[in-house]
Formats: sequence, structure tokens, C-alpha cells
Amino acid sequence: MTWVVTALLTLIAALSYGELAAAMPQAGGQYVYLREAFGPLCGFLYGWTLLLVIQTGTIAAVAVAFAKFAGVFVPWISGQHWLLRLGPLGINTQQLTAIAVLAGLSWINTRGVRAGALVQNIFTFTKTAALLGLVGLGLFGGRNPEALERNFDGFWQNAAWDFTSIRLVGVAMVGALFSSDAWNNVTFAAAEIRNPRRNVPLALALGVAIVSGLYLASNFVYLSVLPLEAIQQAPEDRVATAAALRMLGPAGVYAMAAAIMVSTFGCANGMILAGARVYYAMARDGLLFSALARLHPVRRTPNVSLGVQCAWACLLALSGTYSDLLDYVIFAVLLFYILTIAGVFLLRRSRPDMPRPYRALGYPVLPGLYIAAAGLIEALLLVYKPRYTWPGLIIVLLGVPFFLLWRKRTGPGGVCSTHPC
Repeated sequence: MTWVVTALLTLIAALSYGELAAAMPQAGGQYVYLREAFGPLCGFLYGWTLLLVIQTGTIAAVAVAFAKFAGVFVPWISGQHWLLRLGPLGINTQQLTAIAVLAGLSWINTRGVRAGALVQNIFTFTKTAALLGLVGLGLFGGRNPEALERNFDGFWQNAAWDFTSIRLVGVAMVGALFSSDAWNNVTFAAAEIRNPRRNVPLALALGVAIVSGLYLASNFVYLSVLPLEAIQQAPEDRVATAAALRMLGPAGVYAMAAAIMVSTFGCANGMILAGARVYYAMARDGLLFSALARLHPVRRTPNVSLGVQCAWACLLALSGTYSDLLDYVIFAVLLFYILTIAGVFLLRRSRPDMPRPYRALGYPVLPGLYIAAAGLIEALLLVYKPRYTWPGLIIVLLGVPFFLLWRKRTGPGGVCSTHPC
């Protein structure tokens, strides 16, 4: 149920973002939408959280996941194989591999947007093919009658929509929301996409629909192959690997490890390519150091932003704190999604003459439904998961004094916005 609700909410959000993407096809994407709707402070807080935790922390986590599954094929790559250790600090071969991936992908993206896009296309195709293969195998060759009976018999008989059920679903959605995140990254590089007013909204809608469909199909396969107890007790929560082992035997572990390596490599590349465009846009607006706005004279790539992003992600990978940080930022991520979709309403009123080649589907009902549902999830997380939500809110709010100090140092000018600074 959590995956179904997440898929519906994410699709509604993507359809709503499409209006903003078509109206403002600029580098920075969501940062630009928040800046235009609510002013420079809101845009800065989003970019601040993105650079500090959301984008870089996710990139670090994904690179370490790649290295972890690379260890299936090369046992030398391990979190227990230390190359240097001084007390709690050190570097192991797993971290070294993750750093090599981050550095290599960042370098590829300095060669031009076409180089990064080529890598992205290759790995996206391979990842999609692997997921389709897993789904096809599970649906047509690997179904477990025992799992089907135990997981689906009487599935709806015990269903209820009282407050307790809603609370449990809302709190349990953290993992599904995180897995479905980064769908908005295509907006960050809108300025470098051909015919962005048409193609960015289309990419948002189709991308979310396809990925959500694959996630739902994959979860159906897991439930068709593994009893619920086996899913709950999967080693290190590797449900996909457990399902592949059940369907293919020991060879399935290697096949799934390879598929996850392809998936994480492509994911890291896409986030590296997109994230640097936000810091570039912020620096161009005078909200970050001007060096981050420099473009390569020939390739027109934000090499300084790519380098800073890479360095910070590498430090997070070394520190090992990225996983804790990611737990904290789900609340912040959802908060900025709510604000951005609220911006659709605000900009309709404040800037009615803004060109809108595409208008949010189902407006105002669907965007309003997203704000209400996501707001309810935020409230449930604040009450029932304070350990993870309050730190995320604090990370966002820490950006306020930094913004004020920065504006005092640099002066109010320079922000390319309809809002006065």
C-alpha cells in the first residue's frame, strides 16, 4: 500500500511540476521555482539543504552501495578491509572504490553535457532492461504458490482506513518516498535540454510513470516469490537479492549484484550531472561563491560546481554519516515539494500572464490533494518519528543565519528574480 500511495503522490507532483518547468526552463529547476514563488531566502534554503545533505548525501550513499555490491565480485572491496585507520577515522577499500566512482563520474561530466548524458542513457537502458527481466522472471517463471497464498489470500478482508491504518501507512512511507526521490533532477538541467518547455514536463510525467510502474511490479514480484517473513528477514534488507536467490539459485545473487551496480552507477551519474546546475544557478544569482558560476570556456560545463559537489560527497562517503543524514532529510525533501507545488497556486495569482505552455493536470484538485496528503505525512512524521524529522528541519533552518550573513557581506543586489532582495 505504501508503494501505491507513493506512486500516486509522486505522479501528481510530477504533473504539477510540469507547469513550472514549462514556464521557467532555466538552470536550477526547483531552486528557480521556489525563488520565483517565495523569494531568494526560500530558494537559498532549498539549495543549501541540497548541497549540504540531499544531493551530496544521496550521491555518497549510492556510490557506497555500488562499492558494496562490487564486493560480491571482488572480495577485496570491503568495508572491513582498512587501508588506513587512526582510531574512529580511516579509509577502507569500499570507501576508496566509492570515491573513485564519484571522481570518475564527476570528471566525465566536466567533458560536456553530452558525455554525461551518454553515460546516463546507457546505464538507464541497462537498468530498465534488468528490472524488466526480474519482473518477467518473477511473473512467468518464479512464482511461489506458498508466498502467493500467504501474502494475497484475504488481502482486502483485513483492510481498514481508520486513523491507526493511515498513521501506519504514512510513517511507513519514508523508505518508499526516498526510493522514489530524485525524479525532479531533470528540472535542474532544463537550460541544456532541447525544447525544454515541451520535453521537461514530458520527461517528468513519463519518467515518474515508468519508474513507479517498475517499482510496483518489482514489489509484486517480491510478494509473489517470498513469504512475508522472508522479506522481513532478508539479510541487510536485500529483498531483491533474496528474491533472485529464490528464483535463480546462487547465480541469482551475482545477477542481482550486477543489476544493482548498474542501477547505482547510473543513478550517481544523473545526480552528479543535475546537482551541479543548481549550485551554478545559485552562484549566478549571488547566493553562493561566484566561482561556482564559472563555466568551462569551450564545453560550457560548471566544472567548479562539479568539483565542490564531488569533494563534499567524497567527505560524506569517508565520514560514514551520510546514511544518518539521509534519514534526517526525508522530512525536508517533502517540505520543499509541498512548497514548490504551493508555488503553482501562488504564481497563478501573482503572475497570471506568465507563459504556461503546459498547465498542471487536474488543477486545483490534484495539486491541492498532494499538498494535503504530503502535509499529513509531514505531521505524522513530526509526531511519531521525531528522531528523524526534527534534525532535518534544523538542517534547513541553519541556513537562515547563513543566508543573512551572506547577504550582509555581499549586499542585496544580484539575484535574478522578480522578488526584491
